[in-house]
Amino acid sequence: MGNGLPTPAPHIGTLNEKPLHAALKEAYAQPGDRFEVEVDGFCIDLVRGDLLVEFQTGNFSALKRKLSALTAGHHVRLVYPIAAAKWIVKLDRRRARVVSRRKSPKRGCVDDIFEELVSLPALLAEENFSLEVLMIHEEEVRRQDRRKRRRGGWRTAERRLLEVVDRWVFQTPADLADLLPPDLPDPFTTADIAAALAKPRSLAQKMAYCLREAGAIATDGKRGRAILYRRITEAA
Repeated sequence: MGNGLPTPAPHIGTLNEKPLHAALKEAYAQPGDRFEVEVDGFCIDLVRGDLLVEFQTGNFSALKRKLSALTAGHHVRLVYPIAAAKWIVKLDRRRARVVSRRKSPKRGCVDDIFEELVSLPALLAEENFSLEVLMIHEEEVRRQDRRKRRRGGWRTAERRLLEVVDRWVFQTPADLADLLPPDLPDPFTTADIAAALAKPRSLAQKMAYCLREAGAIATDGKRGRAILYRRITEAA
């Protein structure tokens, strides 16, 4: 069909693959999907028809060049997990025995995507790009390490997927803007966002920055020292 998708390259990109990354691919896969396919000089996690799917469990900045290059000629989806619930598992120094397992009080939500999206906020405005957030339950495995002074000598060794509990797909900037509280004033400030979501002002500022760069909101003057924003509605 001339879609520019060469044959799979076995084992490329999997040598240092972390358990969470591998488990997400397995949970996401459907019959007919191909893994570790080389496209335009890049190794792609999963290919489904003409859709290239990349899984990222860390910082988005590491994928900025790759995603920007691929979206120029391919449909690309970035899949990112957020832990709605997490259990901390501690192993002894020999990694043979579980010392403890407890549930973390921290609970992630879909709004946390803006913490990473600040690295490539304008990419969602690209027609070929989409973002999928997987809300998951996970285990964070920690192991004793005498060299680590933080956390009492415990370090995070790996993350393990327990289950996928929800998913959000964002294909346009307008989809992302739907995460804004519906009852915001017009115009609004980042303080209004933070108050409506009961979230830190810092997250509201990242949300506004990402939505502005994606073209979903625009600045509309100031109120004192606070920047005012308004939604950009699509023409009928």
